[in-house]
Amino acid sequence: MEELKLKRMSEFQTESVQWLWGPYIPLGTITILQGDGRLGKTTISSIIAAAVSTGSPLPGQTVPSSHSSVIMQNAEDSYSKTIRPRLEGFGADCDRIIVIDDDDDEPLSFTDERIEGAIIRAKPKLVIFDPVQAYFGGKDMNSTIVVRPIMKQLSKIAERNNCAILLVGHFHKHGSSPQYRGLGSIDIYNAARSVLTVGNIAWEDDMRAMVQNKSNLSAPGTPQAYTFDPDNGFTWLGDYEVTVEELLKGKRKNKPKQETAQPESQSDKARRFITEALSDGDVSAGDMEQIALENGISMKTFNRVKADLGVISVSSNGRWYWQMPIEAEYTEVAEDGHGHEKTMSMSISLLDGKVG
Repeated sequence: MEELKLKRMSEFQTESVQWLWGPYIPLGTITILQGDGRLGKTTISSIIAAAVSTGSPLPGQTVPSSHSSVIMQNAEDSYSKTIRPRLEGFGADCDRIIVIDDDDDEPLSFTDERIEGAIIRAKPKLVIFDPVQAYFGGKDMNSTIVVRPIMKQLSKIAERNNCAILLVGHFHKHGSSPQYRGLGSIDIYNAARSVLTVGNIAWEDDMRAMVQNKSNLSAPGTPQAYTFDPDNGFTWLGDYEVTVEELLKGKRKNKPKQETAQPESQSDKARRFITEALSDGDVSAGDMEQIALENGISMKTFNRVKADLGVISVSSNGRWYWQMPIEAEYTEVAEDGHGHEKTMSMSISLLDGKVG
């Protein structure tokens, strides 16, 4: 048996939070930059990399920061044709931006020793992985047992080397909350100390925003609006009042409230969360349980409302999912062809799996 080690809280040294870009990206931790495709996530990460490489200020920074090297891994775009020209367009010092070259070796993954080896050698303040799903080495991103130790190891690397690790992630269509829209297990979201979500501002023409919807180390930063198009490129527009819910759902802000609104019951609350979560597709049973837990709803109530809504459980690839049924009508006719026609309905599952 391994020797038991105990430490008193008084033995831990109090440390203040250090920032790469306060309060959006802390040093020594993981930050996630997430959103749907074609909203400028890779461009934003390139702008941050360029600013770090030259010590230029980012939105909200009043003075330039000290410049540093950056490790920038991108599994989707060409470094020669896309990444370098983009960085140069943003004024980056490309001598300070480094790539771990794995073209002739085993593809890079988060468990690869080359990551920390490169960080120790290059001493970057920023390490970027884009997109996050490309660096799990083919392992099941939906498995808590698989994901949790990988994210813990990555967090320890960031902490040991006092660098910011920025994971760029795409959304999938399941769920309505940003923490459940990211690809893979919720443990990826949970491991981050800061999460930045980008989206369109529905009531503004050609405007988008970056909202900090998770901030464990400080008060969330002010949302930052920007424009991004092929003709005019990328432009920060400054502070903007918008919430992450408005970005994801396209709601207008300052929607009038009903003066006579009654307090929402637990059942109504459960109905709302289940309906919203399943509006874009199937959600794993584990994530649904997490939604109930985070919103103070008992699983007994959640399961009762699930049954009332006709939500079904389906198994696919060894995992259980909650799924809204699709109602299909068919006509039943007597065998002799002379009976009365009878219209009935049935629920069908979209998943090719076992229905429970």
